[in-house]
Amino acid sequence: MGHINLIQLWAEMSGVARSVVVLLGVMSAYSISVMIERWVTYRQARRQSRAFAPAVAEYLMEGKIDEAIALGEQNRRSHLAKVLVSGLHVLRPHALSPEIPEKTIEAARRALERATAIGVEDLKRGLGGLATIGSVAPFVGLFGTTIGIINAFQGMRIKNVVGIEAVAGGIAEALVTTAFGLFVAVPAVMAFNAFSNRIETLTVEMDNSASELLDYFIERRKGIPR
Repeated sequence: MGHINLIQLWAEMSGVARSVVVLLGVMSAYSISVMIERWVTYRQARRQSRAFAPAVAEYLMEGKIDEAIALGEQNRRSHLAKVLVSGLHVLRPHALSPEIPEKTIEAARRALERATAIGVEDLKRGLGGLATIGSVAPFVGLFGTTIGIINAFQGMRIKNVVGIEAVAGGIAEALVTTAFGLFVAVPAVMAFNAFSNRIETLTVEMDNSASELLDYFIERRKGIPR
């Protein structure tokens, strides 16, 4: 089996096919950068949240709201910290009071919901690009293949030569764009699906943490010991 000579294929490509390959290369570089950045972001969020959650729970049990807020601001990568700090800022004026007004509880609930929505959007940043690349890259590669095959058959007509040998080279270089398109699309789709599942998990964690924070202060207001 002969080896594929990429340099020779590049030299034989038409301008359109080369443009397609360059475009796919840019798309691949972008998707890889998003994959790395998102993986680092989710990893840091999970690591900081694991350290933040038990510590902030201890501070709340001791009534140290200021310390809990300071801890959350120190763990800026934590998805839980971003949510809980927003609610704690609202509840802080009544942190040491056994009576927390209903309007304060509702204001804290709205603040937690806003922070959760903002946090989810931040976690989704870049995933739209991955989805677009995963959907478009195969068609971009197919476009290059179509143009390459058209050029191959036009060359056969101009040279007045028939047979598979006359178009084999042109078809081979044309199919490279389809292969490259799939090479770009498949990792993007896999990363998008994996990151989407991760976001769902992190979103559930943020919702649960927000609910637990409100439950803690509501039960305290009702005089239920914890």
